[in-house]
Amino acid sequence: MKKILTSLALLGLVAAGTAAIAAEEHNPAAPTHFPINEPKEMSWSFAGPFGTYDKAQLQRGLKVYKEVCSACHSMNLVAFRTLEDLGYSEAQIKSLAAGYTIHDGPNDAGEMFDRPGKPSDHFPAPFPNTEAAAAANGGAALPDMSLLAKARGVERGFPRFIFDIFTQYAQGGPDYIHSLLTGYDQTPPAGMVIPEGTHYNPYFLSGVSLKMPKPLSDGQVTYDDGSPQTVDQYARDVAAFLMWAAEPHLEERKKTGFRVLVFMLLFGALVYMTKRKVWADVPH
Repeated sequence: MKKILTSLALLGLVAAGTAAIAAEEHNPAAPTHFPINEPKEMSWSFAGPFGTYDKAQLQRGLKVYKEVCSACHSMNLVAFRTLEDLGYSEAQIKSLAAGYTIHDGPNDAGEMFDRPGKPSDHFPAPFPNTEAAAAANGGAALPDMSLLAKARGVERGFPRFIFDIFTQYAQGGPDYIHSLLTGYDQTPPAGMVIPEGTHYNPYFLSGVSLKMPKPLSDGQVTYDDGSPQTVDQYARDVAAFLMWAAEPHLEERKKTGFRVLVFMLLFGALVYMTKRKVWADVPH
């Protein structure tokens, strides 16, 4: 009798689960693709074949990362010494690095120890390992931000990806990061099911919501250069900084590419004129 009751209970659970899935599939408010809204195309100083980084913006973005993002997100591939590209002096970089505690070792006694950071160190992670990060964030380990601006981005369908070849569009990651950080205050459509403990964001790449709560608010980070202290400005600045972190040699790459194109054009012209000269007196 107990086996029969257990079997009936299991069948009931399966039927209920199937009904829930069917109801969700037929729910007109259930999205059919992600992100629900495409990221907004922003204007970036580093866009296009001749784009360059705005160092003042990168310094503001670093400030946002330090004061907000670094509490949860690591940036393991970025060394303090590379901040020289942002316009910081050697003394400023040493001072900034010394403000971090680096777990190092072993020493001569075979023990691990803590020491102040050095310019050669990388930004330390806020958690000792992935498991600790997941345990502190509701079971979800937050991604490292070193390459986030290149790793995230929404695929652009035909024919836009064709045009992107000529416009050199490579800002999908920063566009996505900016839209995600500014997309928290929207209300989900009526009937849309938002899992408990998550936060609706129509720009999230993997679902209707994510566990990370809204990280930015107006006035949260103080700027010294008079820039607006708004969520939109914070999102722009940190997205630009993360683009630099992911591609610090972008300016050099673009300059090299331009020089190569000029060389190829001149070389092609010389080859053509040489051909005309060599074959000028040869009957065709």
